[in-house]
Amino acid sequence: MLRRLARLDALRFLLVSLCLVTGTSHAAEGFDRRLSEYAYPYPVSIFAFDSQRQHLEMAYMDVAPEKPNGETVLLLHGKNFSGAYWGSTIAALVALGYRVVVPDQIGFGKSSKPAAFQFTFQELARQTRLLLDARGVHSVHVVGHSMGGMLATRFALMYPEITRSLSLVNPIGLEDWKVKVPYTSVDVLYQHELAKTPESVKAYMQKVYFGGSWKPDYDPLLDIAVGWLRGPDYPAIAWDSALTYDMLFTQPVVYEFPDIRVPTLLIIGQRDRTAPGRNLVPREVAETIGHYPELGRAAARAIPGARLVELDGVGHVPQFEAFDRYIAALTGFLRSRIGR
Repeated sequence: MLRRLARLDALRFLLVSLCLVTGTSHAAEGFDRRLSEYAYPYPVSIFAFDSQRQHLEMAYMDVAPEKPNGETVLLLHGKNFSGAYWGSTIAALVALGYRVVVPDQIGFGKSSKPAAFQFTFQELARQTRLLLDARGVHSVHVVGHSMGGMLATRFALMYPEITRSLSLVNPIGLEDWKVKVPYTSVDVLYQHELAKTPESVKAYMQKVYFGGSWKPDYDPLLDIAVGWLRGPDYPAIAWDSALTYDMLFTQPVVYEFPDIRVPTLLIIGQRDRTAPGRNLVPREVAETIGHYPELGRAAARAIPGARLVELDGVGHVPQFEAFDRYIAALTGFLRSRIGR
């Protein structure tokens, strides 16, 4: 049942995306900073708040099941993603009775893109907590992918009293890149973002995420990035992207893994070699970072009582490349926490 629902949802998401990029909206000219013409797999609402002397809006999906099991799951997206790519995961979780809350962090997806903002994982976690409080959610299973794994870790460290469990899906931040990657200013990172093209974005995903292969099922991962590159607001989006890269490089979470005090699951695709900053170091240094089999096992040893699930032959995005194995690991872990 889960497989059928998730595949139907993924097909719906793919059809929406294909529709957008083939001319039934303004996608041919590109997307604006708030993705006004881009449809998410579920209805999107806005949570408004003030931070750092400005008014901000966080977009989010809050999906309720027909038969609630009393549990809520928070899904946190990665650096090159938005809440939209969680569509199949949402469908599978809702089918099991979970309420699912999926925010776009500030600077990402349909949320505000501030021109001046001090991005920290602590502040993003605080904002996410504000959203949950506003939605009446006071107990949550936290799931983070890629950069979302770093944010999920920080959230669990800051708010253990409401974190029922922590699941990290191929999280970045299992190592401290600043040990090997020289500091790069936000201005230089911004120029790197401006230099991207639709072709270079796909080439990166194909090589780093999927081991050189590509399937039509992966196309939705490209839609937002490519649409923004073609849109009128890309400089503003690129600036926030540079600011959040600086956050990744300067705010490691790996040293605090022993301090995690909530039940934790690690789902690690064993082919993954994602390592921000690899392009900034010599080849001999680049080859020493991003070894996920080793990093996953080290993280599992460091986090008290952590459970490790290794997915052989899978890269950085298990929820697209190996959905059945990924969702079985995630839902099995979540089910084990019900009633505890």
